[in-house]
Amino acid sequence: MSAILAALSSDPNLLRCELHRLTRQVVLRPDPRANALGVGSYAQEEVLLRRLAPDRDLTLDDLGPPHESEAVLFHAGRLPLGLSPEENTQPFRARHWLFAHQGPLPDFEPLRAPLLSRVPEHLQRQVRGPTDSEILFALFLTHLRELGRTDDPRLEPGIAGRVLRDTMREVEAALVKAGQVRTPPLNLVATNGAVLIATRRGEAPLYYTRLEGSVECAHCGVTADTPETHPEVSAHRRRRTVVVASHVTRTQGWVELPQGTTLVVGADLQVQHLPAA
Repeated sequence: MSAILAALSSDPNLLRCELHRLTRQVVLRPDPRANALGVGSYAQEEVLLRRLAPDRDLTLDDLGPPHESEAVLFHAGRLPLGLSPEENTQPFRARHWLFAHQGPLPDFEPLRAPLLSRVPEHLQRQVRGPTDSEILFALFLTHLRELGRTDDPRLEPGIAGRVLRDTMREVEAALVKAGQVRTPPLNLVATNGAVLIATRRGEAPLYYTRLEGSVECAHCGVTADTPETHPEVSAHRRRRTVVVASHVTRTQGWVELPQGTTLVVGADLQVQHLPAA
C-alpha cells in the first residue's frame, strides 16, 4: 500500500515549518520497497514536481518546497519492474491540479478501457503511463471539465469535493460491474493550491489534523524567549495548517476520515465532511 501526505497552510512562507511539526507523527515510507517517491508544491502560478531518490532516508525536510507554497502533496509507492519513474511517479499534475491515489487497485486491467472511454480524447492523450492512478486523475479532470471549472481559481471547496466524490463513485460502480464484491482501498487526494480535498473508500485509513498557531518553532529557531516584537513571532502565532496523512505513528491528535466520506478544506482552512450519499 502506498503512502500519501498533503498539507494546505495559511502562510506559504511557513509551510516548511508546519511539515517539521509533524516529526515523529507520520510515516512517509511504510513500504521500504517503495521506489517511486514524488512531491508537488507551488511557486506562485507554477506547479512544481520533484522526484525523490529512493535509495536514501527520507525526512519531512525533504518534502519542504524550495519556494513559498500554500500546499504540498507527497506520495510514496512501489512501481513494478519495467515502469518508468519519470512517467508514473505520483503525484500527477495537470494545469494547477495535483492528484494522488493510494493504491494500486487489484485486477484493474479490465476496467481500463471502460473508464478511459469516459475521458475526452485530449485528456486521454495526457495519460502517459499504464497506472490506474493516472486514469483516475483523468476521470477527475473530466468531471471538472464538464462543469467548466478546471482552471477556475474561485472554485468552491464544496464543489471540488463533490467532483472528487463523484470520481470515486464512478470507479466504485465500475468495480461492481466488473464483479468485484468488495471495494478495495480507494483513497484519493487532490489540491489546486487553494483547496485540499480527500476521499476515503475501503479499509485503508486516512487521517487529518489541524495545526494551530504557536509562538515556538524549532525549524526557525523561534522560542518562548524570542521578543514579541520579532516579526516571526506574530507570523508563527497566526499560522494554521490542515494536514492529510495515510500513515500516522499514533492516532492521538488525528481524526480518522470515516469510510465513504470526503474531506473538504478551503483557503479559510475550515474543514467540512461530505457524506457518501
